[in-house]
Amino acid sequence: MKKNSDSCDCDSASCSNHETAGGQPVKQQDENEQMKARMSKIKHKIMVMSGKGGVGKSTVAANIAVAMAMEGKSVGLLDVDFHGPSIPKLLHLEGQLLTGSEDGMQPVDYVHGIKVMSLGFMLGNQDSAVIWRGPLKIGVIKQLLTDVSWGELDYLIIDFPPGTGDEPLSVAQFLPDADGAVIVTTPQDLSLSDVRKSIDFCRKLNMKIIGVIENMSGMVCPHCGNVVDVFKKGGGQTMAGEMGVPFLGRIPLDPRIVTASDDGVPFVYHFNETEAAKAFSEAVLPILMLEEQGGSVTVNPVNLKPKESDMKSIKIAIPVEGGRLCAHFGHCETFVLVDVDTETKKIIKKEELPPPPHEPGLLPHWLHEKGANMIIAGGMGSRAQGLFAENGIQVLVGASSDAPEALVKNYLDGALVTGDNVCDH
Repeated sequence: MKKNSDSCDCDSASCSNHETAGGQPVKQQDENEQMKARMSKIKHKIMVMSGKGGVGKSTVAANIAVAMAMEGKSVGLLDVDFHGPSIPKLLHLEGQLLTGSEDGMQPVDYVHGIKVMSLGFMLGNQDSAVIWRGPLKIGVIKQLLTDVSWGELDYLIIDFPPGTGDEPLSVAQFLPDADGAVIVTTPQDLSLSDVRKSIDFCRKLNMKIIGVIENMSGMVCPHCGNVVDVFKKGGGQTMAGEMGVPFLGRIPLDPRIVTASDDGVPFVYHFNETEAAKAFSEAVLPILMLEEQGGSVTVNPVNLKPKESDMKSIKIAIPVEGGRLCAHFGHCETFVLVDVDTETKKIIKKEELPPPPHEPGLLPHWLHEKGANMIIAGGMGSRAQGLFAENGIQVLVGASSDAPEALVKNYLDGALVTGDNVCDH
């Protein structure tokens, strides 16, 4: 009988094809254990993704890495965009040669101690096309996670190619303990449609979504400093609200970002006083909060307001119908917004506003723009409560049908009685 060329009848335990008790070849098990050992030294693994190309994903990944390093964190940056590795160009690292040691491949050192690894370092000609099928990509990704000597890191930022193909799928499977994904979009509908697929991809793989960044959100005029909405504005935030995921902020399109990227200069460091650089720094706050929150992000730190006890004044929003609290906040006649001084426990200002159209995800964003810190409601569904939390608005449910001023006074006096949530759906 002809033997299968892929079989092995060797009885030696030293043979790489010899199976362990778990059914894995010894070589494969050794690689998995080595990868696990490498990754165990990295506290947090963050994936930067987008369903659409051309949204500035690599620029966002590079500047997030630099911004985090500026906060004193030890950071690694892994570029797995094999067909268009941008990180070497963005960081002015073209032509760098990889070195090895007994501990494995050594990543390239960058400013602030950032460690960088990219397939771009392995290409002799930067113009060479990488024509690989899926199995080869998967093998190289595993090698980068297994053989690169990252050492101990606070964060590893992983920059993916566009889409939901082999690269993000492989990393998600190799790193089931990854903290989650930062998803990059631009404001226009064409980009948002593809980004929704990235969110769906994450959910199907049970991967946490740290949040959405809206890049190229308006252009800063280099002459007058005004912002022009070239690709519209707010689409990313609206989409994040509709999909029930955190929104991390808007990055304006600043011509200096383009210049810095072409020159290989970290924009967020050299132009740290610009609005775009400040937006990058704010966008990393939820990532920095991972250590404090045990690896999870449930609110939007960009919009997060100080603790109530630390605020001298707050604005309370109350849905009203017929002069009293409306049981269902989304179908009220008007919203009463009450500014209160928490020290003197007095009402400073009160105004009534008609609500916007009843559309999914719109009310939390609208009330946030009106400056609300808190909403007192009779009932509210759990998903809606999550959207308010993402917009930095505390929700009190189960309040009785009473006049707005009476509800606010009871709240300030610590006498507000809340019962069952009358609209928990």
